[in-house]
Amino acid sequence: MVKLAGRITGSSQFEYFIIALILGNGVLLGVETVPSIKEGYGAWLNAGHWITIGIFIVEAALKMLALAPRSERYFRDNWNVFDFTIIVLSLIPAVGTFAVVARLARLMRLLRLVSAVPELRLIVTTLVRSIPGMLHIVAVMSVLSYIYAIVGYEFFHEHDPEHWDNLGISLLSLFRVVTLEDWTDIMYVAMELNSFAWIYFVSYVVLGSFVTINLFIAVVINNLDEAKQERLRQLEQVPTADELVEELRAARESLSRLERRLSRAEDAPER
Repeated sequence: MVKLAGRITGSSQFEYFIIALILGNGVLLGVETVPSIKEGYGAWLNAGHWITIGIFIVEAALKMLALAPRSERYFRDNWNVFDFTIIVLSLIPAVGTFAVVARLARLMRLLRLVSAVPELRLIVTTLVRSIPGMLHIVAVMSVLSYIYAIVGYEFFHEHDPEHWDNLGISLLSLFRVVTLEDWTDIMYVAMELNSFAWIYFVSYVVLGSFVTINLFIAVVINNLDEAKQERLRQLEQVPTADELVEELRAARESLSRLERRLSRAEDAPER
C-alpha cells in the first residue's frame, strides 16, 4: 500500500488530475455568482464542492501513507501544511457565524493551484524571500516622498490647494504622480505658477517610478536565482538511511523480477 500510494502521488497523471480539479472548482465558484444558475442547480454545485473536498482529503491521506512509517514528515513541508489547512477550513459548515469563514475557505481552495504547480511554488517562494529587500526600497521611497511632499507643499499649496493643501494631500498627489495616473494635469497647474515646475515632477517620476521599479525587479531576480539554487540543492540532498534501504529493496525486487523473466525466456525454447 505504501509503494502504491507513493507511485500514485508521484505520478504526473495524478498531478494533472489535481490541477484540473482545482481549476474545475474555480469554475464552480464563478458559476455560483450567477443567481439563476445557483437557484436551479444549487444542490449539484454543493455536491461538486463536497466531492472536491473529498478528493483533497484522499490526496492528503495518500501523501501521508506514501511517507509511512514516518508520516509526520508530511507536515515538514510548508506547502503540505498549507494544503492541509485549506482542507480543515473547507470542512467548516457554511451556516451561522462560520458562514463567512466557510465561503473564504472555498475561495482559498483556488490557491491550491500554487502548491500543485512547482513553477508557481518557485515564484511564490521568490516573492516571499524578496520581502525584506523590498521593505528597504519602500523605506527609501517613503523618505523620498516625504521630502518631495514638503517641497511641493511649500511651492504650490497657495496656487493649487486642491493637490497641495497639507502634507497628507501632498503625499496623495505624489502617489498619483508616481503611478503615472494623469500626473501631467497636476504638473500643468503647477507650471502656471512657475514654468520650471516640470523639473520637480519629472525628477520625482524618474526617481519614484523608473528607478524604484528597476530596483524591485533587481531584488526579485536576485532572489529568484537564489530560490532556484536552493531548489537544486534540495534535489541533490544526500538521501537518508531509510531512503537508501528503500531504494535497495526496490532494486532487489526489480532484479528478482528480471531474473524470473530471463529464466522463463531460457526455458521457452526447450518447451
